[in-house]
Amino acid sequence: MARYTILIAGAGLGGLTAASCLMKAGHQVEVYEQAPKLGEIGAGIQISANAMHVLRDLGLEPAIRKAGVHPGAYLFRLHDTGEEIQRFSLSAEHERMHGAPYTQLHRADFHDILAAKAREFDPDVVRLNKRAAGYTESESGVTLHFADGTSVRGDLLIGADGIKSAVRQQMIGDVVATYTGDAAWRITVPTERLGKNALDTVMSVFVGPGLHAVCYYLRGGALLNFVGCVETPEVSDESWTLKFPWQKLKDDYRGWHSSIQAVIDNADKDQCYRWSLHTRPTMRRWSTGRVTLLGDSAHSTLPYLAQGAAMAIEDGAVLTRALGITSSIPAALDLYQRNRVERTAKVVAQSTYNRELFHLRSVDEIRARFARRNQGEDRNSWLYSYNPLTVALT
Repeated sequence: MARYTILIAGAGLGGLTAASCLMKAGHQVEVYEQAPKLGEIGAGIQISANAMHVLRDLGLEPAIRKAGVHPGAYLFRLHDTGEEIQRFSLSAEHERMHGAPYTQLHRADFHDILAAKAREFDPDVVRLNKRAAGYTESESGVTLHFADGTSVRGDLLIGADGIKSAVRQQMIGDVVATYTGDAAWRITVPTERLGKNALDTVMSVFVGPGLHAVCYYLRGGALLNFVGCVETPEVSDESWTLKFPWQKLKDDYRGWHSSIQAVIDNADKDQCYRWSLHTRPTMRRWSTGRVTLLGDSAHSTLPYLAQGAAMAIEDGAVLTRALGITSSIPAALDLYQRNRVERTAKVVAQSTYNRELFHLRSVDEIRARFARRNQGEDRNSWLYSYNPLTVALT
């Protein structure tokens, strides 16, 4: 198998996973990150079996199990009464069916685990303060240019630089981002503050007319993660670091169940984050001869299916396999793209559909729609059952 020098723009979850997959396969990898310090911003993340297969192959399952929580069930409840309207099993059942666990953990903890693994392969794999500005491609290689005027050359460039990707901008041009009408609140609350109002160790989704809230535990149950998606005409930047007034959050969920009120009331008032959710057109092409995209830069996904990071992890594994079974980089990138386009498009579409499902207009409509749903919306048959390490590449 050919060994390549591979440049990756972006040291997020997808970029670091891809780096370790590629280094494990014997490639030389250089990851360039625009931030001055390596780290991850955000709160909870969910890792299902389809992604865990890759992480297990990298030897990361014990660390992820230790850092995470395994929810016993996926539970839907009415927003005001808390009445259970649907439940399906996770944890042990998920692992029995798909051969790997369903884990919820803090993004920062997960990022630390991925960074440590990449640095086991090469202590100098990540280079900081390097903002990608563009690239120059030829038949013999590709040069990545940075905003500071410097550049590096390799055999292949992977743009893992997120929803505002500079690599995608050059490859595809402007990609219009359309506001969905929703903004997502994000807070974490120490569980000890909740007392008798603490929720069970399940993934709880409260649904109500025009908005919903997702709650689950992190760090062995020490933190409760809250993500609340609300409809609002107030558009802000797509940034996880934007803080909004606590009172706005309180007003959005006025009249909701006491458990939700307890979470909001016990949040740090100056640590309430909210970002606007946007969609982008589904792309059918995200590769050239020696440049490709991965994760959000290729297929940004709304957070209604908890699969954005999982898709990036799958991408890295499939790309690594494609490089190992083809005779050239252009052929490998074509194989990679061809085998990822349909799956990622389906995940994007399902995530968008769930936005409608979670924001139905009346309690009667919510009851009727959930009564017609199959458990898990058949996710077990197509989403979680996918193994990036063994799926046939055609």
